[in-house]
Amino acid sequence: MSTRRVGLWLIGALGGVASTAVLGISALSRKLTDTTSLVTATPMFDGIDLDDWPSIVIGGHDIRQSSYAEAVRDLNQRSNVFNEALIQACQPDLDQWTANICPGTVLGAGTTIGKLADMPEVKRVNTPREAIERVQADLRDFKARNKLDQLVVANVSSTEPPKELDERYDSVLRFATSLEATDAGIPASALYAWAALDLGIPYINFTPSLGASFPAAIDLANERKTTVSGKDGKTGETMMKTVLAPMFAYRNFRILSWVGHNIFGNRDAVVLDDPVNRASKIQTKDKVISSIVGYKPQTHVSIEYIQSLDDWKTAWDHIHFQGFLNTKMILQFLWQGCDSLLAAPLLLDIVRLTLLAQRRGEVGILSHLACFFKSPMGCDEHDFFKQMEMLAEYADKVR
Repeated sequence: MSTRRVGLWLIGALGGVASTAVLGISALSRKLTDTTSLVTATPMFDGIDLDDWPSIVIGGHDIRQSSYAEAVRDLNQRSNVFNEALIQACQPDLDQWTANICPGTVLGAGTTIGKLADMPEVKRVNTPREAIERVQADLRDFKARNKLDQLVVANVSSTEPPKELDERYDSVLRFATSLEATDAGIPASALYAWAALDLGIPYINFTPSLGASFPAAIDLANERKTTVSGKDGKTGETMMKTVLAPMFAYRNFRILSWVGHNIFGNRDAVVLDDPVNRASKIQTKDKVISSIVGYKPQTHVSIEYIQSLDDWKTAWDHIHFQGFLNTKMILQFLWQGCDSLLAAPLLLDIVRLTLLAQRRGEVGILSHLACFFKSPMGCDEHDFFKQMEMLAEYADKVR
């Protein structure tokens, strides 16, 4: 059995997805739960040298005062998930890993996210360069202090407003030069991504935010011989779209309109209640259907904050389609799932596969991870079944 020690550094470390993933790692390490929902635990990955759960050490950045024990108990109380016995059994790990959380940055994160910051030591820096250097200092310290063989950074923070890119994002030199400006306007997710990639650390973007999805960051990843993947984890309604849309295409039904209405009440929903931040999420959710069927039906996506639902995200979709002899028909579905419990296992799968890719010397965009993302980088394929074939082909190659 491998004696590797690997690190997972989480941006938005104390949020719902991160704290659920961390509780999951502890529970899996202690054999208190099974591997349901983990793709990397299926026979597809038998015989592949993936990192086992006890080898993972957790650290991260956040802008809010909390702890892992407090975060998972909050989810337990608000959304009736987990149970107190599990939390108590995992508390030694949760406390140990909470000690590794460092104050993050709100530079470039937007007004709505900035309002969430209540950690007195949050690093309110003057320039992007200063923010990157402080993030890198935290990453170096975490890796050295824990004697880690590998480290991966994953962004699971709140969704930032969309960003229109200019020429600064086109090359490593231009972007690096722009880091000195106090008014650079670079999103925080891109600063975290640059900090990691510049150190040769893989970066995963589980959010719709910019992250590393611009040419200069991808070029930097190639220069530093590291990897990127993302963006926006595909956990619920959009996953259903990428499963159902191929059926309409293969059966030659014509989709006339597809309306998706999403309601939920967690902290991510609070941020998405801001129309500016919501625009980023809608972009990733709204384009998959046309890319699969090859034409543009009328589509509508709405996201609403309903406080009482907490982490239980509910989606209602209405699909109006045309069948034989111009007959119009309807398919509707209702999807309800606990948002953090849907997202966390996907994050753990991506982390394990990213660590594997790094050991294998892979560089650049990990396009074979497309099945895990709403807007996969380096891949125009949105058909879920074709994406899974890509992952299976990769598994066969590396076995």
